[in-house]
Amino acid sequence: MLDLRQLRYFVTVAEEEHVGRAAERLHISQSPLSRQIAQLEKSLGLTLFERGQQRIRLTSDGRVFLAEATALLRHADRLENLGRRLGRGDEGGLCIGYVGDAMHTGLLPRALRTLNEERPGIHVALYDLTATQQFEGLRQRSLDIALVPEPPPESDPDLRSTLLLKDPLMLTMPSGHPLADAAGIRPADLDGQPWIAVQDSQDHVWRDDFVAACAAAAFTPDIRFEAPEPLTALGLVASGLGNAFVQKSMLHGDLSGVAVRELPWFRRTVPLWAAWHRTDLRPVVASFRTTVLAAGAEDTGTHGSGGQEV
Repeated sequence: MLDLRQLRYFVTVAEEEHVGRAAERLHISQSPLSRQIAQLEKSLGLTLFERGQQRIRLTSDGRVFLAEATALLRHADRLENLGRRLGRGDEGGLCIGYVGDAMHTGLLPRALRTLNEERPGIHVALYDLTATQQFEGLRQRSLDIALVPEPPPESDPDLRSTLLLKDPLMLTMPSGHPLADAAGIRPADLDGQPWIAVQDSQDHVWRDDFVAACAAAAFTPDIRFEAPEPLTALGLVASGLGNAFVQKSMLHGDLSGVAVRELPWFRRTVPLWAAWHRTDLRPVVASFRTTVLAAGAEDTGTHGSGGQEV
């Protein structure tokens, strides 16, 4: 049976690539740490590290094992958190998985505000996770509800989902752009223009999808920058480095240096789904799910249609 302490040691050493620094982080000496790693490798029959004089590196097998060990430790932490809250008798609280869109659309904050008004003493743990990680958390019952950009697989017998909203993409460009005040913008006007593409870290084919969407709208983007999230893209747009498509919900507050245009011929949206396990173990979970769905219904008029259950 795997020793969770050894796994934590292994993950720390892998992150530091140095036994001494890892030992300092763990507040133990180097020799016991080295012995624990050696014992883990012996029990697995696997070489996790390539050892050099100055540093150690993960083997290819070690990299695979690291990904799984990290996921297991994350689940163990959530399970421990759930057990302690159950022991305090606070209905188990709630463990909520989410992606950034759930926050900046305001849907999750509104649902949490309603929850706090109805159950002011309840404990809530939030986990910023990918859709795949959230689906696994639901299956393992370490998450109560997931807010994700896509529904769970149709073949999954245990998970249910509902489309909450569709956040329209708007064209953003530098405020000094020649098209910023144009009466209308045609696809041909954007052909060959410099673009900042917003990278989707959960989708390895995001760039192809973006180019295909532009091609379907009859223009070809010249992608100069790839931003990891919309706020970075807006900063690059404000600096005059190119155009970007950004969700409507992100376009509030100080947009100095950025012009925003709606394109009637470009109707792409960013969806947000709620997912949950088909069996509700606690009333508080069903109650919060109802609150989330109600918050999604409020957004229907602003961000697009929702409510499609799978």
